[in-house]
Amino acid sequence: MPVFKRQILVTLLLAILSPAARGQPLRIVSEAWAPYIYTENGELRGQDYDAAQIVLQRLGIEAEWQLMPWKRCLLTLEQGRADAILDIFHTAEREASMLFPSESLSQVEFVLFYAKARPYPFRRIDDLRGLKVGVSAGYWYANRTFRESTLFTREAAPSHIANYGKLLRQRVDLVIDDRRAGRFLLTQLGLDREIAHHPRVISRDRLYLGLRRHAGLDELAQRFAGELRRFKREPAYAALKARYALPRVVPLSAGTLGK
Repeated sequence: MPVFKRQILVTLLLAILSPAARGQPLRIVSEAWAPYIYTENGELRGQDYDAAQIVLQRLGIEAEWQLMPWKRCLLTLEQGRADAILDIFHTAEREASMLFPSESLSQVEFVLFYAKARPYPFRRIDDLRGLKVGVSAGYWYANRTFRESTLFTREAAPSHIANYGKLLRQRVDLVIDDRRAGRFLLTQLGLDREIAHHPRVISRDRLYLGLRRHAGLDELAQRFAGELRRFKREPAYAALKARYALPRVVPLSAGTLGK
């Protein structure tokens, strides 16, 4: 085989081989969303981060992690500058560019949070008429009526902390967030006495490790799902979940909630 053709073949093989097969770490991006993944004292931690790390280590896969705003996570994966994204919802639209292991990392429940000083009554979507609801930029919400309703305004914020800051400053009337993540963050910030949530669940969904399609990661998706299922049956997984049941309270600093 001519040298030139051999070089082209090697280049093509490297393009389709997974990062692990090329001896490179799996590049994973995500957005900080405690208690699933976040930083504390400069170190990554969280229920889904820990679970994913344990599973990947058992599979002999080294991972390189980076946290960034959610819309940037999606763009980074789309541009091929990341191999996977942690804690993403599985949708039909995303299947064109992503692989989803058959086992999820967590289940979430989205509810509406409100400032206790302004407890807007809420039982159904019609009750949101004329209100402004804070949403997270780039997030997909399973409740189609909530996504598409013209009765109220959806206003995106760059972070969950920014959303709650807008809520306290009366720049939005309500904020939609996962029940557990919202309560965890508010307790961390010492704001759980000022902000509460309505009991009705807007939507339920599951969080996955989404892998970039056409990157040689099909086998990894299958192996990850199998090992994750095994890990979930172990006492160590129950202990991991208990570890993130209650957050430590972090003193609220000036500017934390944004402008």
